[in-house]
Amino acid sequence: MVWMTAAEALKVLNVRPQTLYANVSRGKIRAKTDDADPRRSLYHRDDIARMAQRSNGRRKIDVVSAQAMQWGDPVLPSAISTVHNGRLFYRGQDAAELSVTATLEDIAMLLWQSEPGQPPSLPLADSAAPIVTDSALGAGLLALALRSAGDPPTLGRPAADLRAEAACVLATLTQAMAGPPTAGACTISRRLAQAWQRPDAEDMIRRALVLMADHELNASTFALRVAISTGASLAAGVLAGFTTLTGPLHGGASAEFGRLTAAAKLHGAETAIGQWLASGRPLPAFGHPLYPEGDARARTLLNLLPKMEPYAALAAAAEAQAGELPNIDFALTLLAAAHQLPDDAPFILFALGRCVGWLAHALEQVQANHPIRPRARYVGPSEGIY
Repeated sequence: MVWMTAAEALKVLNVRPQTLYANVSRGKIRAKTDDADPRRSLYHRDDIARMAQRSNGRRKIDVVSAQAMQWGDPVLPSAISTVHNGRLFYRGQDAAELSVTATLEDIAMLLWQSEPGQPPSLPLADSAAPIVTDSALGAGLLALALRSAGDPPTLGRPAADLRAEAACVLATLTQAMAGPPTAGACTISRRLAQAWQRPDAEDMIRRALVLMADHELNASTFALRVAISTGASLAAGVLAGFTTLTGPLHGGASAEFGRLTAAAKLHGAETAIGQWLASGRPLPAFGHPLYPEGDARARTLLNLLPKMEPYAALAAAAEAQAGELPNIDFALTLLAAAHQLPDDAPFILFALGRCVGWLAHALEQVQANHPIRPRARYVGPSEGIY
């Protein structure tokens, strides 16, 4: 049969009648009056089959795209970092192995792909006056916002110039969150150790910064790449990443874990975990979709940190009640507790370490030279559309 009834066409297309009629009016589906019943229309089989194939293909793309935005398949090509078989790699090198000796500055050289003989100069301090606020978070936001207001766009600029500017942006954020450098503070890890008056913690701070440098296309990195794809300045891109990092489901997880830890001290770890899970909130500092066998970054640090309470009890309770293992937020918080670092030290370590990766992704995104602009899958009212 060349012609199909409306019921047959709708069954094949799996759409509402309005959609069928709209495609007829647009000339995409041929229709004719049913000779047996002039009140009805018939629809051409070939047109229906073609539309069905296109509809199914579109539906598959919608599903894939939606899942990709929620721990699905990769959505952007990148040569910077990847998680493979439970291990994190920076340009093909194991991040855990790099953390044994490398500094964050070494990782910047690696991820920014400095040209041979032309490593980017990492200034120890920003030329601007230090910003004084009540918190490192506020200082970081303000410093990046001020740079964003005056720095030039990234579009069409030489890579060497952008690498030099990346070093300055990193210096700006470091000075805002760690304060100006003191004598002998030749690396970011040493600056933090001196600012926190914990020289014995410098090696662990260095390792943590290296492990935080990049982590594929996480939420803050994606936000940065969207901003940079429009031609925005490096500082504006880092500001987009920095603000995204503050959320409790991302870099703000350590603050959430602090609340869970406080509850464990009052009521015991098992009760604290049970009550948290019963509330329906995501369990902070435990589990990670990319590491079903446990976060490799956390394991690298935890192997070097002492067992402390209530952290050990919380780890045992989380595994028993939720089947989740500690992630990097747990490790950063334990590091801060073990060395008596400030309460916001986990976030500072996360932000300063990740700034290196953000800037690497910014440099990579500039080369793409086109905006990141996904389409929305409309699910709102259809009146007036069809």
